[in-house]
Amino acid sequence: MKGLSSKVTKTLIPGSVLTCADNSGADELRIVGKLGKGGRHGGLAASGVGDVVVASVIKGTPTYLKKPVKVIIIRQRAPIRRANGMRLVFEDNAGVMVGDDFMPVGTEIKGPIPREVVERFSKLAGIASKIV
Repeated sequence: MKGLSSKVTKTLIPGSVLTCADNSGADELRIVGKLGKGGRHGGLAASGVGDVVVASVIKGTPTYLKKPVKVIIIRQRAPIRRANGMRLVFEDNAGVMVGDDFMPVGTEIKGPIPREVVERFSKLAGIASKIV
């Protein structure tokens, strides 16, 4: 997995609610944990744009309801600072469901996704409606 070219503030912790931005059948997701590196001893593992988390579907079709799924975070409310000094802020926290091989489950993504996510997961660029 490639590193990010921007400074992403990690603000999403376990228990945070995400909007599912694809057409996989889920509507709302709740973060359960983070894949890979965790937080410091006794702390919560925070995550941000471009991170892969394990989430539970809390609203959606019965096939995914209350089941753990892997999600790539594509939008967050906290600002993302790019190398040229520009800051990028979205109006919601959103994620996209992926399989074990990090291939997207849905066939289209609603709303914009940042360039930083596309650099790390190039398959999301093909189904994205807009890349910022």
